[in-house]
Amino acid sequence: MRNQRKAVLYWWCQIGGWMMYGLTMVFFAFVFDSKINTIFYPKLLVIITTGLFFTHILRELIKAFKLRPPELSKKWALFTVILLIILVLFNLTNSALAEWWGLYNPKTKVSVEKRFLVNLVSDSPLILVWVSIYYLWHYIELGTKIEIQKVKLESLVKELELNTIKSHINPHFIFNALNSIRALVDENPERARTAITELSNILRSSMQSEKLTTVPFEKELNIVKDYLALEHIRFEDRLMVEFDIDEDTLDQPIPPMMLQTLVENAIKHGISKHKQGGLVKIISDFKDNHHEVIVQNTGTFVQNDLSDGFGISSTHNRLNLLFGRKANFTICDKGDNLVEAMIIMPVHDSSVAVKN
Repeated sequence: MRNQRKAVLYWWCQIGGWMMYGLTMVFFAFVFDSKINTIFYPKLLVIITTGLFFTHILRELIKAFKLRPPELSKKWALFTVILLIILVLFNLTNSALAEWWGLYNPKTKVSVEKRFLVNLVSDSPLILVWVSIYYLWHYIELGTKIEIQKVKLESLVKELELNTIKSHINPHFIFNALNSIRALVDENPERARTAITELSNILRSSMQSEKLTTVPFEKELNIVKDYLALEHIRFEDRLMVEFDIDEDTLDQPIPPMMLQTLVENAIKHGISKHKQGGLVKIISDFKDNHHEVIVQNTGTFVQNDLSDGFGISSTHNRLNLLFGRKANFTICDKGDNLVEAMIIMPVHDSSVAVKN
């Protein structure tokens, strides 16, 4: 339905724009010319008709080769070639029709080639003006979409802030961590102090998550390591942790607390439900020009366990708002008592966190 409305709007603008050009030329002809010769209206009709046809063809080529913003920034050479071809065909067609129907002043002896060059200079600006208006429209539309996405993202981040303690750093984890730390106070004071620092880092990170839309993967990974270290105090040998991290991915941007959410789900729905415990493995690598973050854990995937979770839904929503179709999130049962959660994000040259 939305595409149909856009198509109707396009044709209204397309036909209306060329009709406006025709009326403008008639107006100026009456104002500045005492007489309008017999070829004026037929020639104007030819220009309007061919202009309407070739600008529509140009639009279809722009769509087919994905030359609208922001893709245009990487395809200027291709766009220039297509535009030049359209300009030549537009003026060549106008010249051919004018020659065929005799839409020129017979008293002026000018060759067909020279008449084509004159038309190329005088009529090409019509196509260039159309292109300028077309791209101006799409740049404005792109800017509007970005602003709307920014507002949605800010709203979602605020929702994340309100749900952080309840959803990411739940009270059960905090109480378990405090009980584990208390048990270490007499047995291993040094480890107890380290555990307090780890818990402090996690809580501080959760409180700051609403201020950023992305953080470097390395920072997120360090918080997850603190989290797993605290959980290891509780689970002891029941919790095994492995890391397979490509160091080149450490500066890649990732939404804050996203990896934390997946690891917490792995502990809650996987490790804690097995008497013998299990494995949590975190993988970060580049694949097919994407950044893949994978969390694997021992267990069996049960859809109902996650259907009402805020963390899982926020993962989908934040990836969609930040990266659109370039990102994806899946969680599935890989068999052999293994569950895998995978986040796919586009590769970025810079991982500077974006502030709201």
